[in-house]
Amino acid sequence: MTAEGVDGADERRRDAARTRADLLAVATTEFADHGFSGARVDEIAARTRTTKRMIYYYFGSKRGLYLAVLEHAYAGIRALESQLAVDHLDPARAIRALAELTFDHHEAHPDFVRLVAIENIHRAEHLRGSEVLAGLAAPAVDVLGGILERGRAAGLFRIDVDALDVHMVISAFCIFRLANRHTFSAVFDRDLLDPSRREHYRRMVGDLVVEYLTAHVGRA
Repeated sequence: MTAEGVDGADERRRDAARTRADLLAVATTEFADHGFSGARVDEIAARTRTTKRMIYYYFGSKRGLYLAVLEHAYAGIRALESQLAVDHLDPARAIRALAELTFDHHEAHPDFVRLVAIENIHRAEHLRGSEVLAGLAAPAVDVLGGILERGRAAGLFRIDVDALDVHMVISAFCIFRLANRHTFSAVFDRDLLDPSRREHYRRMVGDLVVEYLTAHVGRA
């Protein structure tokens, strides 16, 4: 192949990657706003200036596009978790750093929280069909597991909890804050995303996890 041919192939690959990224970005908003059933592929095509045929070329079907959106959303938070440098931190500070990362990510990506809620309505039927499902869990468990192991070895953390227990506590707080913002405000007249309370809540999730992990340490 000539140099011109190689350059042309590289450009086509870059164009394909850009097109796919654009489709995922627009589809993420469409599915988060309208759910799987309510989202319209025609709308996604119009907003990306492409065609349904092109979308199906990349993703196979509406279901395939929705699954790709879910996988992309989960991959985003997992990538951040796997890149988090905590080995130099003491275990308690490391746990706080992970909790704060989750807090920041969910606040910056409200569509992720909405997609999780929508997929739970569908009983995770789409996500269960993902070929990369196993890889969507590993980073969170691996990072947390390493921190917990260091904390237990130092006699700081209780031994009767595992990485998924801690992941659940962190996720519960961070997802609740976004997913229940409007009903919480209607009932209690408090906006959980009020900027003046942001650092209070960010510190709070870290306090909850650290206090839980250090409770009853050393007791028979």
